Amino acid sequence: MSIEKTLSIIKPDATKRNITGKIISCFEEQGLSIVAQKRILLSESKAREFYAVHSEKPFFEDLVKYITSGPVVVQILEGQDAIARNRKIMGATNPEEAEEGTIRKQFALSVEANSVHGSDSQETAKSEIKFFFDNSEIAPID
Repeated sequence: MSIEKTLSIIKPDATKRNITGKIISCFEEQGLSIVAQKRILLSESKAREFYAVHSEKPFFEDLVKYITSGPVVVQILEGQDAIARNRKIMGATNPEEAEEGTIRKQFALSVEANSVHGSDSQETAKSEIKFFFDNSEIAPID
């Protein structure tokens, strides 16, 4: 096991319902530390850039519209196997398929409004972290 960093986004459906603290607690209670965090409103152009990997998919326009519909909380989580642990804590993309106790099972409204995003690999995590944060914004644990 290794110490990793991963990007986490608390999406507009969750920020609108004022449940960011509950979601953050889920990460912290499972041993992940927050080493950077900020609340932002993504512009359409930034959202398109961030989700460019999905640009040819039929849900792309809806995704951009949704992620820009309200503030998001972007954060860097750090801990042992943070990428896999974060994905387990979040649960399946479809909340109906998510395991009991996961964030998406507890808080998601739908497949689209599923409350959270997390990096899916070390390569993606590095890229996504760099997209949202400068090194000077990251506060190491120790």
